[in-house]
Amino acid sequence: MSMPHLAESRVAPLGLALVEGQQPASAQVARPRMPARRVDGLEMLLAAASATRRRVRRGEYLYRYGDPFHSLFGIRAGSFKSVLLTEDGREQVTGFHLGGEVLGVDGIGLDVHAGDAVALEDSEVVEIPFAELDALATRDPALQRELFRMLSAEIQRERALMLLLGSMRAEERLAAFLINLSQRMAARGFSASCFVLRMTREEIGSMLGLKLETVSRILSRFQAEGLIHVRNREIAIVSQQALRAVIGRNDTRREAR
Repeated sequence: MSMPHLAESRVAPLGLALVEGQQPASAQVARPRMPARRVDGLEMLLAAASATRRRVRRGEYLYRYGDPFHSLFGIRAGSFKSVLLTEDGREQVTGFHLGGEVLGVDGIGLDVHAGDAVALEDSEVVEIPFAELDALATRDPALQRELFRMLSAEIQRERALMLLLGSMRAEERLAAFLINLSQRMAARGFSASCFVLRMTREEIGSMLGLKLETVSRILSRFQAEGLIHVRNREIAIVSQQALRAVIGRNDTRREAR
């Protein structure tokens, strides 16, 4: 199977929700300038409060652990990873965040940021002062509900990640990761079948609790089984149904983490 060429594209947020029963979109790569399905939470926040545009270069920090919390950040273009440092100084990826998602929610209750946010590529965010947003929310029930929804989504993401790491085999983790990406792409009006991974395989492994070699080996296995086609960071999902079937299947092969 030949791999379709993929142009630069903005993709949807990747907090790691568990897989839902969503149908894939067309395999043709869509390139709308902005997501078109609905006015999402980010658009509601931008409409309610003043915001300042900010560009963040690849590898730069949007904020760092312990920085004072003043604002939420809506991702208009590009992508980020959220990171914590372990006690021995290693970097632990805790999530990926792409176009349409809001960063910085973790700082609302602490008044400081609980981790780092690092750009995976040249990106653009809008900075939304939280004090202004909070004051507006007290007068606007719809805006208040949206803030609560974002907090709830963050809690659900953390719970889903714990379940993923605690109960799934290596193959299931990677299959769930790819299906989650597919669903989020479709929800934003892009192709559910063809997309570019903005994160490295090592970063994927860090979030999923897997070694780099394990991620590469499983991707190669999925390709050999006809589930996906891989070329560098370009992914084409050949069979959504077969990829879903990996989750929960009785497979005697066990991958080292």
